[in-house]
Parts: sequence; structure tokens; C-alpha cells
Amino acid sequence: MSQPPEQEPQGGFGAPRDPHQQVPPPPAAPPPQPPTGAPGYGYPQQPPQQPGPYGQQQPGAYGEQQPGPYGQQPGPYQQQPGPYQQPGGPPQQPPQQPGPYGQQQPGAYGQQPGPYGQQPSAGAPGYGYPQQTAPYPQAPGPYGYPGAQPQYPGGPVPPAPPTGGGPGRFFKGKPGVIIAAAVAALLVIGGGAYLIAGGDDEGSGKKKNVSKSADPKPSTSASVDEGDGTGGEKADDDLNAGRKSGEAKVLFLTTNDVDLPRNGSDVFGPWVAGDVVAKAMYREVAGYSVTDGSKKWSVPVATEVCSAPVQASADGKIVVGVKNGTTEKAKCLDLQLIDIKTGKAGWKKSIPEGFGFSGLSEFTLSISGNTLTAAGTGSSYGFSLTDGRQLFKGPTSGCKPFAFAGGPKLLAASSCPTADYNKPQQQIHEVDPTTGKHRWTFKLKPGWEVDKVYSTNPTVVSLIQREPKQWAILALNANGTQRSQIDGGKDKFRPRCGGSFVIFGENLEGCTGVAADANTFYMATEGKRLGGANEVVAFSLDTGKAKWRSPAIGDRAMTPLRMEGGDLLVYQSGSFDKGGAVATIAPTGGAPKVLLQHPESTARIEGTIWTPRMVYADGRFFMASSRVSASNDAEEKQVKTMMAFGK
Repeated sequence: MSQPPEQEPQGGFGAPRDPHQQVPPPPAAPPPQPPTGAPGYGYPQQPPQQPGPYGQQQPGAYGEQQPGPYGQQPGPYQQQPGPYQQPGGPPQQPPQQPGPYGQQQPGAYGQQPGPYGQQPSAGAPGYGYPQQTAPYPQAPGPYGYPGAQPQYPGGPVPPAPPTGGGPGRFFKGKPGVIIAAAVAALLVIGGGAYLIAGGDDEGSGKKKNVSKSADPKPSTSASVDEGDGTGGEKADDDLNAGRKSGEAKVLFLTTNDVDLPRNGSDVFGPWVAGDVVAKAMYREVAGYSVTDGSKKWSVPVATEVCSAPVQASADGKIVVGVKNGTTEKAKCLDLQLIDIKTGKAGWKKSIPEGFGFSGLSEFTLSISGNTLTAAGTGSSYGFSLTDGRQLFKGPTSGCKPFAFAGGPKLLAASSCPTADYNKPQQQIHEVDPTTGKHRWTFKLKPGWEVDKVYSTNPTVVSLIQREPKQWAILALNANGTQRSQIDGGKDKFRPRCGGSFVIFGENLEGCTGVAADANTFYMATEGKRLGGANEVVAFSLDTGKAKWRSPAIGDRAMTPLRMEGGDLLVYQSGSFDKGGAVATIAPTGGAPKVLLQHPESTARIEGTIWTPRMVYADGRFFMASSRVSASNDAEEKQVKTMMAFGK
């Protein structure tokens, strides 16, 4: 059995460090010691690169995470009290790729999710002390599936942690050294004015300077190909010219129209509300027509967009985090409400700035009902979406929330004081979104950490233990008691989770490859070959045991996205000569039923959308690049940013 790669980042999310990245030297003065139980953080990851032809990467900047976490079958996390059951083994570090939205970077979940709490015996398959050290997985390849990346026999490949690492993720008994390296990384990131705005000689053809004080000047309509000869790979391409009978129509293909900094920019979204699909990038939030991709509205912001929730509110509102300045010391503390349907900007609010170590943390945002939550190391808040007023503030002592997961229910992950950095103590709570009060608390066993929330209702969470490396998936009842632990058997799994790079923070949301309904949890296996055919396995939430399996159609990977009208919605990746497809699987199992078969003639274009964040709404399927980057202005304008399919 191979050893899962060391985890960093997600989801984190500090983000996992690329093995080839040069780690900046620590600062001369020792950084402040973190509060006991502070969430994890670590070395910043090497910037994700922009895909070149057919998914090859181009140099990029700090961005989302790539797939690669605890890749083995989830093992048991028995009910408390008592030892956790044994099925499965340590997961690899999670890859980071957004759920319908975020994407991820190399993580480490390496084997089947294993026992929660029980000490594995030496050499036990699927969990315990792994034997080999494998390199970090590489960035995902074209068509939405990961690129060449080592596999770890004996277990699934769980999601790579999202941007920023989970609490306590890098302590490992050497907090001083880790903090020094992390702070040094902050200095590099924060002080990298040249990297962000540095330029070159005019006329050189290289990426030029972008003034930090100038707002982007997006055109009123992005470059769009509606399949009528106005765009595509060439200006005169008709994306639907080669469409065969029964294939979906390409509704539009957009290319970048925003002048970006040298290292490019992360993309937040997409979010769909009414007849608008919106996304945020750099200094602009923009809305596009769902039918033809024309730009309906644009909301410029004075500084860089640095955070956003995975989901918008039910009535189509979104709040983006914006840096509170243009210098290297600027922090992601300003909030801006935007109505997706109309493009109107609403209230503005600033998150109170923390002090000491807490002041170094970036906040992640989530929406549940009419509440926006913001959480980072040592600080958490709830704000009303109606007027931006503060609804609640998290505790300032004891167990402190470091991240929220929104949706039908609001969940919080908290880190508690502990005297042993190697034995973090964490809790999961359901939180009243209007008061911030806990409705119930589930206390994890010492040494285990909250990794991801796969579903808030029903509650399904991913947990990890670092020493020894283990991975577990738990289902909780409505009252917060343990319902079951998912038994992954001998399969390998690779949920994809993540978002943008988060400093000393954690993203709990944004996973694809998993979904849940009232009685069943669905998770995709890792194919025998990277990007090859896999299966979706359905697990009973009452027993944790597998109920049925559904194989992918053809030799292509299948990824669960969410539930759709009682059925499981999945995306089947494309290939060089076959378009992707959107399909559903009945809750009782069976073969996937194709809803949209993307054209074969545009398969290669579909494959160039960089680690896409995918949304299906009202019969339309949207794929938005999670990052835009290029080596010069000419290439930057050619980057394909969003593609949509429909009937």
C-alpha cells in the first residue's frame, strides 16, 4: 500500500505545497504563536497554471487546488463511545476542485476512508501506516478529470483539501517552524507587488503591468460565440456546424475580456438566478444571459475580489469579499451584496479585523437562508443578507468556529483548546442562522479534524486524522448523533473539493464527486485508469453499507454533482473525440440516463475549460473556468472562460 502524500491545503485548504516549489525563508523575527487549536495552515501552494491546448497547463498564480487527497476507501468512525470500526483506510489528501463550483489542488487522501479513532495494526490494508511516499498528484488534465497523478493502492482518493488547510493541519509537533514558514509565505504573497502588478517593456508581447488603482474596464458584452459564426476556436467558427442529431446545442462560448495582473486571477461562481449566470473575477462581478452568453450587467469593484460563497441565496443574492485596499497589506475584509438577477449592488459591510494571530487569517463565506457567515481562525460572524447588519459573533474563547457550511442547514466546524498539537480537538455544530446559537454539538475524538462537509441536510462530513493518516466519512442524525459511518470497502474514491487559496483558513464546501438524499450517500470511485471509466456507489445512510453501483457509460469518468428531482445528477467527462454529457441515475440504481449529450465536434474546446466549475439549471449546463491566466495580453484574450449547453 502506498502512502498518501502529505497534506497541506479546500479545502484547504494552508494550501498543499507543490513539491517543486521553493519555500521562502522564515522571517528574522519569530512570528506570533497561534492560539491553541487554531485551524491548520501551511506552505502556500504553487500557483495553478492555465490550461493550454487540450488541458495542458500554462504558468499561473496562486489559485484553486488540484485533485489529490486521501485516496482510499473511507473507513468506519464508530458511534461514540467506543472504538471506531475498521473498514477502509486512510484517505489521500483531497484534491481541490469545486463542487458544482470550486476546484482543488493536490491533496492527500490516499486510501479507503478508514476507521475513525481505532489504532490500525501495522500493515493493515486500507488504513494505518502507509508504506511508500508518493509525490503530490499533478494538476487535473483536460475534460474535467485529473491529469497524470499517482494512485494509491488499497484505497480511495478523497478530495484534495480545499484552499487553506484544515485546523491544526500542519502543527505535527513543530508549530514554531511551521508558523515561521507560513508567515514567510504571507510576506511573499502579501509583498509580491511585482508578481501581481509587475510588468515588462512595452512592445515585448509579455504580460504588461496592471495598475493596482485602476478598476477593470469590461466591455458591455463579452466575446461570445453563440454557434452562429461569431466565435469559437477561430473567429469564423460555428460551434454548432458539426452537431449531430440528438446532441445538445452549444448555447455560447465566452472568452476573457478583462485585463488581468501578470499571474492571472481566480474565478468565483458561476451562480444562476433567473435568466442570468454570474461570476466574479479580479475587480468585476458580471452577469451573462443564460441563452446566448451576452453580458447583461457588470459591477466593477475598487479592489480585487478575494472570496465568495459557493451558493447564492434562494432569491438570487450573492455577497463577494473584496480586499480593503490595493497595497500588499490589504486584507479580504470588505463585503459587497449584489443581486444576480438585476446586477444591482446593495449594502457594503466590513468584517471586523482580528488581532494577533487571528488577524492573519482570511475569511471564507457561506450562505444559509437569509444569513451570510464569515469565518477564519479565531473569528466568526453572521450578517443579514437583507441589510448587512451583524446578527451574531462567534465565541472569543473556548471552542471557536473556523469555517461554516451553508445551504438548507448551517453547520460550523470549531477548534477547541488542546495541550497537544498532535491531538487537535474539534467539534461540529448545527447553528441557528439568525442567532448563531448551537442546536446540537458533535464532538470528534482527539486527533480527528473536520475536513469537508459533503451535505448539510442530511449531514454528511469528511474527517481526517493526520497521525496515523486516516480518513472517515460520517453521517449524522438530525439531532447531531452519529447515524452511520460510510464503509468504502476496497474501492478508491476521489471527491474533488476546493476553492481559492486561503491563508490560515478553511473551505468546508464546494465538493463534487459526492451527493446525498434523505437515505443515501453517493460517491464516485476512481477509475482503473486516470480519467477512465469509473462507477458511482450508493451507500445507505442508516448502515453505511453499499447498496448498489452504477458504471459509467463508455471509457469516461462520471462525477456526481447533486440531486435533481429525486435522481442523482452526474457529469460524464469528455475525451479528445467525444463530448461530455449530463445524466441522471435513479435512486434505485441502474444505468445513467443522458439528459444532454455535448457535441462531438466541440469536444476539444470543452476540454480546454480550466478545471471547470459546473452548474446545471433549467435544462442548461454551464462550465466556467476556475482560473484565467496567460503569458501575454494576446493570449489572455483568447482564454475560454465559460461554455454552456442546452436543447
